[in-house]
Amino acid sequence: MLTRRHLLCCGAAAGLFTSLAGPARAGLLNACRNGIPEDLKPLLARTFDGLDPTQLWDVHTHLLGTGDSGSGCTVNAQLSQWWHPVEMLRKRFILNAACVPADAPSVDRAYVERLKALADDFPAGARWMLFAFDQACDQAGQPKAAHTTFHVPDAYAAGVAAAHADRFAWVASIHPYRPDALARLDHALAHGAVALKWLPSSMNIDLRDRRLRPFYERLAASRLPVIVHCGEEHAVPGARRDELGNPLLVRAALEQGVRVVIAHCASLGLALDLDRNRPHEVPAFSLFERLMDEDWGGLLMGDISVVLQANRKPEVARTLMMREAWHSRLLHGSDYPLPGIPAAIRLPALVSAGLIAASDAAPLERLREHNPLLFDLALKRLASWRGARLSASIFATRPHFERPAVS
Repeated sequence: MLTRRHLLCCGAAAGLFTSLAGPARAGLLNACRNGIPEDLKPLLARTFDGLDPTQLWDVHTHLLGTGDSGSGCTVNAQLSQWWHPVEMLRKRFILNAACVPADAPSVDRAYVERLKALADDFPAGARWMLFAFDQACDQAGQPKAAHTTFHVPDAYAAGVAAAHADRFAWVASIHPYRPDALARLDHALAHGAVALKWLPSSMNIDLRDRRLRPFYERLAASRLPVIVHCGEEHAVPGARRDELGNPLLVRAALEQGVRVVIAHCASLGLALDLDRNRPHEVPAFSLFERLMDEDWGGLLMGDISVVLQANRKPEVARTLMMREAWHSRLLHGSDYPLPGIPAAIRLPALVSAGLIAASDAAPLERLREHNPLLFDLALKRLASWRGARLSASIFATRPHFERPAVS
């Protein structure tokens, strides 16, 4: 039965959908233009000045699909049900960010084609690490469809990367509670995965669970990094186990010698300070800072994806720029397709915060309309705070992930 709350929510969503019908008027949708205008070439020259494109691997790129090509990808049914308007809007914004037309014969293929086209605007050698994304599982390691926002199988990510090996590598995603988790990890290692991706709060993974110890041993022996989302998560709610996104929980993996990349530098939301006798909530980013200042022998890294997004405080980017001693352990990532959502990164706010020059805002805005990936890179290269910038070493990510080819 529909409640008054459902009707009010659906009515609000209907109004927003109506406004989205005119994207130029609403200013909420990706313009999805092709090619790079000639007058933006000087901006790109500044962006790549001092960078070696062959070392530029985007370490945080999402691969999405609906399974309409036989990919095995799935999307939670709520994202297509009108009585879940927020979820429907989530799907619409994400697909528009990736420039997947509403009438695309195949969402799977359109998503990859657009991503490949954006990548081809970059100099040769630049690559993107495509994320598989495993299902949420219960405590027994059984998949839970109701708690899985989307699923991207390892085999699909590996196949897309193999088909475009000049531009893509692939990142496995294996829920460690699965009974066959170690076998899946061995398969991923044998088939060229360059990292492993976990989103604990969405997937229901407690990094302290004793069952993970054999998994950690295998990761440590192989030197395969695990990219772990820490801090709050809004785009992929999944199992909604927010307490499992606490940055301090990665110590369980670090103590076993696992190389860990904290996604987004835990730059959003609050988490319990578990180091206190009486834990209380503090900014998750402050716990990331604490971890980065501990001696983990180079095992701990952070990716800087979306740290300039509108829902992050300016102090996050300022701190990352100022802490130059961290830069060799900070890694460039875009969190594509999120840079394709215009409202996600508000350039006037960044100008007001003193993070970008006012003269750069207009060309950056135009670049975003043509290529959100180039926009994301240019924004991070141009951003500064009191003379400090994100060092070129942050964008030389390839050595952290490149694995020898399997003969």
